[in-house]
Amino acid sequence: MIKQFILKYSPEFLLEWGKKVKKKQRKKQLQDQQKNDLGISKQTLVDDFKKIGIKNGDSVLVHSSMSKIGFVEGGAETVINALSETVGEGGTLLFPSFSAKGRNKTYLEEHPYFDIKNTPSQMGIITECFRKSTNVFRSFHPTDSVCAKGRLAEYYTNTHYDQLTPYNENSPFRKLCSMNGKILMLGTTLNGACTNLHTLEDAVDFKFPVYDAKIFEIEMTDEKGNKSLVKTKVHNPEYSAKRNCDALKPMFEKEGVLVNGLIGEAQSMLIDANIMLEVMIKNYNEKGITMYTPFGN
Repeated sequence: MIKQFILKYSPEFLLEWGKKVKKKQRKKQLQDQQKNDLGISKQTLVDDFKKIGIKNGDSVLVHSSMSKIGFVEGGAETVINALSETVGEGGTLLFPSFSAKGRNKTYLEEHPYFDIKNTPSQMGIITECFRKSTNVFRSFHPTDSVCAKGRLAEYYTNTHYDQLTPYNENSPFRKLCSMNGKILMLGTTLNGACTNLHTLEDAVDFKFPVYDAKIFEIEMTDEKGNKSLVKTKVHNPEYSAKRNCDALKPMFEKEGVLVNGLIGEAQSMLIDANIMLEVMIKNYNEKGITMYTPFGN
């Protein structure tokens, strides 16, 4: 609660300064780990992924923070290879490859276009490394694209095009639920990264105006260079500021939605995507619980 109060009422410049100081301190720690040969190996990561509950054949959507893991020998590529080995040939890896660092509305007002091959992912170094890998499919969506590799990669990504909202039944996020997939929060929090929380908003008659009234028309460029126009909604920045996703964690733990674990040095969570959606729908209908009203009506 104290952290939420500070984040809500501290001036923006003070929050930015705090982030820079923290980032600088972490960079120094990682450099020291490298200097003292304290790097994390691929095998250590594989062991940790298995320990938290990732199994051969799993579909796993990964939200990641490279710096939280610690100094990894071989960097982002090692993390991806360790995950690939853990899910095996029958599994599928997915990473968000969103176009915007900040709010989608601001981004699209300045960049009303999307190039599936060339628009980079702003979701961290691991996601961009994955996007550039071979045999990766990317969903054709202007703001909330997902990259996937593995047995079901094409299935997860092939119906995201021309969807007015990004988290409906045709999205990779909802498909992950239907396939009993998992979500790995690799050094990330619900508040900072758990996009599947939005599946509730597209699964029910949601009572809050979480989507902005403006409908954007975006120029899309596919892998062959062909251009088309699509219409899309984005989340309402005013409502986005009201999110308190981390407050949902106790409910999810109680309902068996997630387990906690350590990947390298990163405090992580493994979430059952379908159970999370079911729990969200049930608690929304019965108690009015959402990420905007985590304590209900």
